Amino acid sequence: MGSLAALFGNSEDKPQDSEKLMDLYWNRAELKKSFADARKEHFRLQDKIKQQEGATARLQQKLDHLEDLLIDPQWTHNVVVFYQLRGLSLRCERKLAKFAEQLKQTQEQKQHGDVMAEWNAQLAEQSTQIEEQLLVHRDQMQQLEDQLQAERQRLESMSGFQKIFKGRAVKANLKQLEQEIETVRAEEASLIVDLAAITERDHPKAQGLNISSKRSINLMILAFAQQLYLQFADREFAGLVKEASEKSVGSMNYGNQYECAQILERIQNRIGVMEQSTDFAGVIQQRAKLISDRASFRNKTDVVPVAGSASTVFDIDEDGGIREKEANILGENYWRISKVLSR
Repeated sequence: MGSLAALFGNSEDKPQDSEKLMDLYWNRAELKKSFADARKEHFRLQDKIKQQEGATARLQQKLDHLEDLLIDPQWTHNVVVFYQLRGLSLRCERKLAKFAEQLKQTQEQKQHGDVMAEWNAQLAEQSTQIEEQLLVHRDQMQQLEDQLQAERQRLESMSGFQKIFKGRAVKANLKQLEQEIETVRAEEASLIVDLAAITERDHPKAQGLNISSKRSINLMILAFAQQLYLQFADREFAGLVKEASEKSVGSMNYGNQYECAQILERIQNRIGVMEQSTDFAGVIQQRAKLISDRASFRNKTDVVPVAGSASTVFDIDEDGGIREKEANILGENYWRISKVLSR
């Protein structure tokens, strides 16, 4: 009780003093919380700085190592070849990534176009049904109004004697017709609202690709990756290009100056072939079909084929002849194909 009295004051204290004490108490709590948050952020930033310093140190080591290699005349030509091969690998990766992205966009647009076409067809069908119902209601309305007008004229044309014996039945008929007209009018108004609601519906949003589309895309990507592989003419040279994208510069030795010059010449020739080779859309589609015939998947929902089932490379010449080679493009991750496959 004494502590409570010290904190909140006794009944004789002024209300203003109690409010000041409460404000001081909560301000102190907020300051402690802010201080704890600041310490936490401080430690987080310190850890980030240490991580960055470590990354900088590793990068400096790489630069120092590269400088030592360039200083050594026995390694200078190897360094040049290594980075030229890595550049060629990067060119293949970019071509494959661009092809995959264009393929995905095209398939997504086609799939969404199919969804939109089906959606528009459904709207058109529903609108037509409502419009047909509106025509029926309007015909019915016209008939009822004609009957109502005829009954009114009949009532007006009756003599006093006829109104006594037949007027009540005519008036009852008039009342029933008026009720039927109101019912039909209400139904017509409801149909008009329904028709307006159809035209105001939001378009369906683009959905993700289905399993069949993803499989088709991945087979086409694999077919294009094989096309890039075949442009290197032999397995050994393609392997050199792949190694340069995976290993460090100091771990590769391409031989003496003459041997390095030969590799550089082959690199330039391959670049020229790659840039000139553009008319292969039909070959890619044919190769994708051949890959599909042999490819297998682990389960019904998997969209990437088992690597071993797609390890045959199909070399299709201009006359349509097919030669088969073995190269596990998918399993060995040529051109970083795993990064661009649909999942």
